[in-house]
Amino acid sequence: MAKKKEGAEKAAHNKDALAKKHGKKYSAAFSQVDASKTYTTIDAFELICKIAGAKFDETVDAAFVLGVDTKQGDQQVRGAVVLPHGTGKSLKIAVVAKGDKAKEAEAAGADFVGSDDLVAQIQGGFMGFDVLIATPDMMVALSKVAKVLGPRGLMPNPKLGTVTVDVAKAINEQKKGKVEYRAEKAGIVHVKIGKKSFGAQKLKDNFMAVAGAVMRAKPPTSKGVYMKNITVSATMSPGVRLDIAEATAGAGNN
Repeated sequence: MAKKKEGAEKAAHNKDALAKKHGKKYSAAFSQVDASKTYTTIDAFELICKIAGAKFDETVDAAFVLGVDTKQGDQQVRGAVVLPHGTGKSLKIAVVAKGDKAKEAEAAGADFVGSDDLVAQIQGGFMGFDVLIATPDMMVALSKVAKVLGPRGLMPNPKLGTVTVDVAKAINEQKKGKVEYRAEKAGIVHVKIGKKSFGAQKLKDNFMAVAGAVMRAKPPTSKGVYMKNITVSATMSPGVRLDIAEATAGAGNN
């Protein structure tokens, strides 16, 4: 009991300290979050929708702290998943392809389509797109701009479905709301799961899609606790910790 009381007092102290560093709106929102407890997914998103008080439609994010060592090549956690309700953001999609595949991309609604000419434009500084899709035969040409695209997270990757012969499918998935996830050096995965205006249930649906993907991506060589912590938050609001058991129950089978 003494340790539990000490933990609650420490959480309350940290909460007060953080609240003092921010403005009145943030402090007011922070006061409604119990830092000493974990929430069910639906309760967490209902709370976020309630306390997110910015004048713009805040983006809602999920952060997963994983028990993986990203320095090990066989413990990388990376992939992509289509959100049931999209991201709430309209993306500019570019496709590097030739011939019939280029025509397929245009018919599917790609914003920019080209082959060597598009690669040349990228070399010249063109970055007016959010997602870049390429057919396998164009990857040699794209290697010329890998150092430019890589740091921006725009280099096509077969594991993410952005290197494919089925360009129409890839474009449609991006338009529906496909998001990428990747564990950073500290083993943390950050993913945008929607907008405050989606409401609690749609945010939960999107979250569960991502949670399922992250759970399924657990490396076989990962030992001990895989999912250590999950926090969700809006752009201008404090984080809300989730009950891990509830949030991941059956997620690996979704």
